Amino acid sequence: MPSAWYGARLFPKTTSKIPLKIFMDQNQQNSAEVAVLGGGCFWCTEAIFQNLKGVSSVLPGYTGGLAENPTYEMVCAGGTGHIEAAKIEFDPKTISFENLLEVFFATHDPTTKDRQGNDVGQQYRSAIFFTSDEQKTASEKYIQSVQKEYSAPIVTEVRQLDKFYVAENYHQDYFKNNPNNPYCQAVINPKLEKFKKKFPQLLKIA
Repeated sequence: MPSAWYGARLFPKTTSKIPLKIFMDQNQQNSAEVAVLGGGCFWCTEAIFQNLKGVSSVLPGYTGGLAENPTYEMVCAGGTGHIEAAKIEFDPKTISFENLLEVFFATHDPTTKDRQGNDVGQQYRSAIFFTSDEQKTASEKYIQSVQKEYSAPIVTEVRQLDKFYVAENYHQDYFKNNPNNPYCQAVINPKLEKFKKKFPQLLKIA
């Protein structure tokens, strides 16, 4: 299958549009809550949050823009307004939303607009898409509390979640399925190891 570069990542170029499912998250069937976070490459975000205890599901996808049913190619080309994000389903009795925020801010740079490392583009901007007023308040308070730790202003957007479009199948469990991919080796693996050393108390028991 032919490949193409988008940003700093190599991925299979699809020849047809893959149907995407829209999540509105209006009716949860259990006590789980949903957090949606955008912190650069969603391969990285997914790989990190899958390791947290209390997290039952992590789905990469697109949100925050106006284009309906976006594809990866469309988002990478710019103009859709969408951000690469992860939809995280978690049990607040096991891990709090504040814990998720702590991990989120520790594993990406919230001070760079439209960029994370060598990944450049509006789809890589930092954002929290809240699903409740409580998440909105917690996000704003957290940003205020950690701003002093950064030499530059935090540019993380705090916005209400509208539609979340699940990414194409080949993006899901990307790090698990492609551990030898050059991007996974050079970017995700070091970040994952650093995260595990910093938050051992939050990791799932192997």
